[in-house]
Amino acid sequence: MSVRVNRLPTAGGRHIGRLVLERETQLNALDLDMIETMLTALQDWQRDDSLVAVVLEGSGDRAFCAGGDVVGLSKAIAAARSGCGERELGLVPGAAARFFEREYRLDYLLHTFGKPVVCVGAGIVMGGGMGLFTAAGQRIVTERSRLAMPEVTIALYPDVGGSWFLNRLPPGLGEFIALTGCSLNAADSLWLGLANRFVAQERLSELWPRLQDENGGPNPVPAVLRELEAESATALAGLDSPLRRHQDLIRKLMDRDNLADKVNAILEVDMHDAWFTRAQQTLAAGSPLAMAVIHRQLAASRHLSLAQVFQSELALSVQLCRFREFAEGVRARLIDKDNRPDWTFSSLEEVDTPLLNTLFTSPWGLSPLADLK
Repeated sequence: MSVRVNRLPTAGGRHIGRLVLERETQLNALDLDMIETMLTALQDWQRDDSLVAVVLEGSGDRAFCAGGDVVGLSKAIAAARSGCGERELGLVPGAAARFFEREYRLDYLLHTFGKPVVCVGAGIVMGGGMGLFTAAGQRIVTERSRLAMPEVTIALYPDVGGSWFLNRLPPGLGEFIALTGCSLNAADSLWLGLANRFVAQERLSELWPRLQDENGGPNPVPAVLRELEAESATALAGLDSPLRRHQDLIRKLMDRDNLADKVNAILEVDMHDAWFTRAQQTLAAGSPLAMAVIHRQLAASRHLSLAQVFQSELALSVQLCRFREFAEGVRARLIDKDNRPDWTFSSLEEVDTPLLNTLFTSPWGLSPLADLK
């Protein structure tokens, strides 16, 4: 079992649910079995009046969750494209459709759970891990946290609710984060509101003993987190905030009339800053098709409800699995690891508009997530 599921008692006679991702060597990347396990546990706990909160964690000290196990989907994607021309769409890969539907259903359940959900975002929090993390009401970061949505490098886009939470950041920053896959530390994550609690890494071991010892009121979480946060203030005070430092520049760079101008503006900046240079390098290596998808998806999702966001993301993710680009990105970055993807289009100007329109057309008459309200 790759997810440890426990109900731990508190001194007040109640229980707290604990979900621990246990694929440490894979940086706790999510597979379908893990998603199903968490869905089942959360659905049971939602109906359990004795359970007052849920805590999500990752095993080991390197990552909470580095994303979804897209490598595990590559065979299904390849099979669905068997016999297709390079620029044709294959069949809907059933395994991919199932994976994304269950993952987004899990994320939506966490967003709307109705009881306190705490997520400990220690270490790497990327892709699918961001979906779990941003869905929690209490989102803990440490001085070792690194949040990112680097899907542009594998020809995907920030899904798992990224169309929702990136659109709620200050002007220009959400699209910049999506296009560049830039890394966000604890200070930047707190400033943006993607995280809302800081606990020093050395104090994380105190979280569970304090939660279980708490005897006051029906919800022990806020008091414990406030205590740990106050005791961690010194560790937070010393952290740089690179995104915040560059906010004014980024806003100017993103204030352009079209996507190509935004991308060129970012790439043309001449700055001796390691954080910004890494963002430029990620953007330069990304898929032009993915950049066009990111730009269009964020614009299309700006006024959608949370349920509509997950419905639109499901359709788009499955459509991308029918085209060659996503599979090629996974091959180059995660399977062969040659970091030499053969992108379908060499520039944004070459991206085929009819193809883009097709990717944004649902493959179903009724979405598998139509029941989300």
